[in-house]
Amino acid sequence: MKRLNLLFFRLLLTVSGLTFLSAVQAADLAEIQARGELRHLGIRYANFVTGAGDGFDVELTQGFAKHLGVKYTLVYTDFYSVIRDLLGKNVVIADGQVRLEGDFPIKGDMIATGFTYLPWRAKVLLYSEPTFPSQVMLIARADSALTPIKDSADLRRDIVETKKLIGAQSLLVMEKTCLDPANYGLKDKGYELHLYTRSTNINEMVPALLNKEADLSLLDVPDLMLDMPKWAGKFKVIGPISEEQILASAFPEDAPKLRDAFNDYLRTIKADGTYDRLVDKYYPGIRQYFPDFFNKKT
Repeated sequence: MKRLNLLFFRLLLTVSGLTFLSAVQAADLAEIQARGELRHLGIRYANFVTGAGDGFDVELTQGFAKHLGVKYTLVYTDFYSVIRDLLGKNVVIADGQVRLEGDFPIKGDMIATGFTYLPWRAKVLLYSEPTFPSQVMLIARADSALTPIKDSADLRRDIVETKKLIGAQSLLVMEKTCLDPANYGLKDKGYELHLYTRSTNINEMVPALLNKEADLSLLDVPDLMLDMPKWAGKFKVIGPISEEQILASAFPEDAPKLRDAFNDYLRTIKADGTYDRLVDKYYPGIRQYFPDFFNKKT
């Protein structure tokens, strides 16, 4: 009887070990092809993921799934949960260190959602080659006394000048997103920061500004392009807060083959014109903001 229990215990350990191994490797290329499904983690944000089943990154990832010969599934998430949903771990940033904690269900295989490359994110994720450009700007209501800065040939000087204009005015920001003040040296500098916590939807920043929840707000260029026609004449751009940024898809660190396959696919659609058609469909006019990025062929 004891021997039977021992054999059962060993069998249980073996099965558990195989299950654990499968879970760890579930996100890489071979496992996804065997599963026959690619799970895309997307956040309703600008025209990257519209929430209506389409968007720049939705079509981009649908094409990638087709390229791999697997089913495509869109899994909605938010900026606070997206890395946890990919890695099964919470990201904790403390004293300049980034660590992973906890155990949570893994809900997706890749992030594609206008996801900004940030150094702290790169410590726990594998990024693809750039998929889109961006930049963070300072905006104000149209009746603000602030005057937009005059653009110069020196972007860094323009950023310094823009930050000086914030002064004692309140600034609307959103942590754990591209609008996090910590990303741009705005945290713990004496600025009156108003954290937008009602949701993690960046699309709500302009309405909140117009509702006078703060004097000023941060906003990224992709959202800016959509909001300017929508709220024409109601707000203005003061100047840049960041240098030009790179958006990319992100993968677990143990899925390098999946990331490499995506990079190969991205190069292919840039060469055959598919990528350009997606850019023009979802962000007409974006090329004038970032001509150098879009003039690159690879």
